[in-house]
Amino acid sequence: MESPAEQKTVTAARRRVLAWWDRHRREFPWRAPKGRAPDPYVVWLSEIMLQQTTVATAAPYFERFMRRWPSVDALAQASLEDVVDEFVGLGYYSRARNLHACAKAVSAGGGAFPQEVAQLRALPGVGDYTAKAVAAIAFGRACVPIDANIRRVLCRYFGVVRRDREGERLLLELSGLWADRNRPGDCAQALMDLGAIVCRPGAAECRSCPLCADCVAARSDPTLFPAPAKKAARKIRFGVAFYAQDRRGNFLVRRRPEKGLLAGTLELPGAIGIDEPRDSAALRWRPFAGTWEKMPECVEHVFTHFTLKLTVYRGLFERLPDIGGGYAAMPCGPNSLDKLSSAMAKAARYALAR
Repeated sequence: MESPAEQKTVTAARRRVLAWWDRHRREFPWRAPKGRAPDPYVVWLSEIMLQQTTVATAAPYFERFMRRWPSVDALAQASLEDVVDEFVGLGYYSRARNLHACAKAVSAGGGAFPQEVAQLRALPGVGDYTAKAVAAIAFGRACVPIDANIRRVLCRYFGVVRRDREGERLLLELSGLWADRNRPGDCAQALMDLGAIVCRPGAAECRSCPLCADCVAARSDPTLFPAPAKKAARKIRFGVAFYAQDRRGNFLVRRRPEKGLLAGTLELPGAIGIDEPRDSAALRWRPFAGTWEKMPECVEHVFTHFTLKLTVYRGLFERLPDIGGGYAAMPCGPNSLDKLSSAMAKAARYALAR
């Protein structure tokens, strides 16, 4: 248990961070203006979208979602396919499925999000970080969500180097010292902004930091805290994609299964996760017999844990046959490729560019 002196030091540091944030807070489409209570739906939606995604990337998606589904009840009434299609480009498509499932669960319970961390964690797709972020920002619960920015700030402030289970346990324990009962949401967002603006990964601006006076890392090399995460060698997986277009400009697509890689998204016919394809083996994945031209280069798309190399074939046909099996013809308009996952859109654009 922390000593009174340690608690007093953290309390003073927390006040300095809040004072800094009052001057330097960032403004986002999802951040409630000063003096206005945050909307739990807005907080939850933004936190889900910001997982593994930059602010600049997430912002336009958030705004489109809010225009189309301005409330949790509206989102719950949407079809899963529509939600997944709007999510295309943000990656990690399990988030789209969980987003829809969570909205349906909240709507079925009366349309109000639960306010406690444990209750929020019981919702589909809501982990410890998201539960604490919503509880602190939307409902004023005294807790600290630990994202990458907050982890870096607290590790440097307290001098936590380890990234193993013991390091995570210690960080979780120390984060409790920062739980502000008067301004919990502001405190959480202040730490997020401090990590993004000042206490950055490679170039900490310690002279501008309100924590510099009693920060452990500021007395040495901030980049040593926490220790770099061990990166596993990136694996290579292979796939094949067939771009089939008719004379009217329609091209053939199908929707992937609701579980697994790129779940629920629209894709070109073919296969992902196969052995490195040879010509004869690759053609077994074609949607129908015909004349197919193999593109000279592979299309590469980088996922978190592996790189996908897609061999692309294209075929121009008088008309696309009705082959069933979930295949459908999509008009090739200015924005139609945006409805495909990023990997498949790359393959389609490559076929069209050649």
